[in-house]
Amino acid sequence: MTPTSLPSRPIALSCGEPAGIGPEITAKAWQLLKESCPFFWIGDPRHLPDDTPFALIKAPHEAMGHCAQALPVLPLQFAGSASKGQADPQNALGVVQSIERAVALVQSGAASALCTAPIHKKALIDGAQFAFPGHTEFLAHLAGRERVVMMLASPALRVVPATIHIALSEVPKALSPDLLREVIAITAQGLRSQFGIAAPRIAVAGLNPHAGESGAMGQEELLWINDLVCELNSDSLTLTGPHPADTLFHAAARTRYDAAICMYHDQALIPIKTLDFDRGVNVTLGLPFIRTSPDHGTAFDIAGTGVANPSSLIEALKLAQTMAQRST
Repeated sequence: MTPTSLPSRPIALSCGEPAGIGPEITAKAWQLLKESCPFFWIGDPRHLPDDTPFALIKAPHEAMGHCAQALPVLPLQFAGSASKGQADPQNALGVVQSIERAVALVQSGAASALCTAPIHKKALIDGAQFAFPGHTEFLAHLAGRERVVMMLASPALRVVPATIHIALSEVPKALSPDLLREVIAITAQGLRSQFGIAAPRIAVAGLNPHAGESGAMGQEELLWINDLVCELNSDSLTLTGPHPADTLFHAAARTRYDAAICMYHDQALIPIKTLDFDRGVNVTLGLPFIRTSPDHGTAFDIAGTGVANPSSLIEALKLAQTMAQRST
């Protein structure tokens, strides 16, 4: 991408947990992207690696003039320092404020999209009484949306877990026709509006082994999942399933759908992390703005060692830019 074809608005990147690898991968991502994917970082510049060239900005539009020479930083003063690998609850409020500031700038139109660096939920609970299971739920709250959908996307696969951070024993009780109907609808709309797929093809995984094998290994497929898939199939949406999950993710099967809806967390995340661990991106569908995130955590065990891989963050920023360009 040449300077004359640069986007008119940068991406807002919230800082995440400063004691994790977020500051390091941010600096590495800027070094590799610079003008090709302009973004600005919202956080305390004291937490960046010492050799990071950065430029303080007062508003997002100023980032466009700095991204070629330095990482644009919209500064927030945090209460604590960042001891690598050890979260400080004093910084929790700053982490929350970084997310809130980024959301406000995207909603106002000053930034084109939101990308979020990983947070550490216990530190947020301890230091800011954070009342949400994670980023996704907090963003839904800030946007005033009751239901949003988590998609994990990579060049190899897109997956959506219908239920997310609950115990496996709770999945059959949480999974319902209304929930699955909403997840399918939000996924289909996201594929159309943010991924440019006019007539999405969605594969639905079964809940039980072998998709229940005609009731021999579970009843949910027979009782309601089959009927729901048939009901929602239409000219503008090709919906298939329920498919046995153990045959849904091999190479030939993946050519037959644009996204797979899975019934629980690991059914979705194991295949994508196995196929494309470093390039997986977390996308939140159903928000009134674009949000992506690297598909990994704070990695305290390697924070500050200089070995953190920025690939997932780079893919998250690039995907956010592509999605923003499609939506304009």
